[in-house]
Amino acid sequence: MKKPTLLIALTESEENDFLPPKIKAQLEALPIQLKWLRLPLESSEGWRQIIEESGAEALMAAWACPRLPDDLPIGGESGLKYVAYLAGSVKKLVPRELIERGLQVTNWGSSISRTISECGLLLILSAMRRASYWSVAMHRDGAWKDGLKTTTQSLFEKRVGIHGFGQISQQLIPLLKPFDVEISAYSPSVPDEIYNHLGVQRSPSLEALFAENDIIVELAPYHAKNHHIVTEALLRSIPAGGTFINIGRGAVVDEAAMIQVARDRVDDLQIGLDVYEKEPLVEDSPLRGLPNVALLPHIAGPTKDRRCDSTRLAIQNLQHFARNEAVADAITIDIYDRAT
Repeated sequence: MKKPTLLIALTESEENDFLPPKIKAQLEALPIQLKWLRLPLESSEGWRQIIEESGAEALMAAWACPRLPDDLPIGGESGLKYVAYLAGSVKKLVPRELIERGLQVTNWGSSISRTISECGLLLILSAMRRASYWSVAMHRDGAWKDGLKTTTQSLFEKRVGIHGFGQISQQLIPLLKPFDVEISAYSPSVPDEIYNHLGVQRSPSLEALFAENDIIVELAPYHAKNHHIVTEALLRSIPAGGTFINIGRGAVVDEAAMIQVARDRVDDLQIGLDVYEKEPLVEDSPLRGLPNVALLPHIAGPTKDRRCDSTRLAIQNLQHFARNEAVADAITIDIYDRAT
């Protein structure tokens, strides 16, 4: 049986990150013919011709790859059948029409869950210890702690509530367990078996989740029903000395309301954010400079040294593809439309 052809279109830097030697050896061991294209291209005008002349049935690419043409041949004997996008939003590379015409597409999917959960733990600890505030104040203002007026919190024996209970939330649980915390989550669609397996209590409502936990971690998926589902009332219901963390989707939270609550509760509510309603966060955002708000620029995903995790997932899917099987966790039209 003829081996399918995979076109690997990466920059030198992307190749170094996504394909370190051990991962590259796994890729080369697949029953697939590999062809390499070094990016960037001098011009992307001949992109379609490059793909067609390579005879590629599959494409592996990341951020630097030029966008695929809307009229690219898909399927059949000579068309492209699968794109293994090693990064996040496939909208940068794949037009919607190609998925409608049957192109199978995957991205880094759940391979980044553990690094996002790791960053969630970082933000929890940073916010509770007010590390962001003290780092800036000591560098800029020569600040020092003010005796008993200096208030920080510990994660040990706290109550943690998680809104949304997908892969990232589930990866966060073992990171929290050493702190002897009580964990509950609100996600009606997740079956009891998963809660029970991870030792997590099911919260009866979103209102209860916010009002009955010291720390709230926001990880609900974004869709129309979840737009601004985290309201001012919910944020105000977090107990005194509490912490709100968002490493999920910015638009799930009413950001204007969150800013007002942060101002009003500057002494008894800490907030840690990696995502925002509009990105990049504008320079004059009221969030900047608030002493009880720790900010990261949407970097909770794969760190440079863990980008190879995405390639491992792609290799698994290429094995499916080589066997003429459907790839796992394919990007559907619904997922494509909801992606940021």
